[in-house]
Amino acid sequence: QVTLVESGGGLVQAGDSLRLSCAASGRTLSTDTMGWFRQAPGKEREFVSAIMWSSGRTFYADSSKGRFTISRDNAKNTAYLQMNSLKPEDTGVYYCAAAVGPKYGTSWLRSPNPYDYWGQGTRVTVSS
Repeated sequence: QVTLVESGGGLVQAGDSLRLSCAASGRTLSTDTMGWFRQAPGKEREFVSAIMWSSGRTFYADSSKGRFTISRDNAKNTAYLQMNSLKPEDTGVYYCAAAVGPKYGTSWLRSPNPYDYWGQGTRVTVSS
């Protein structure tokens, strides 16, 4: 069992920055993958970024590459998403997710379906 709690969302203007946090508890993340997804009203949940806990290898959606940075703090069992140069289209509820155990390949982590645990979400609103 893994419990995830997101924080750090808020209302900002275009061009501003936010740092989201995802605190995990319940089990070790040594073989897990932590992902960030977002969902806007009327749209499907979409991939933002992910990090493989053991290696630190990172993955980004095309929309976030170059602007967002995902990282982890092993001591705090926490993942972060640093979001810079925010755009109105970044608006949505951001969810932290954990996929437990090793997986085959890496293409799977861009879909929400393989993830086993989800946080309640933190809202990000970017105004023009």
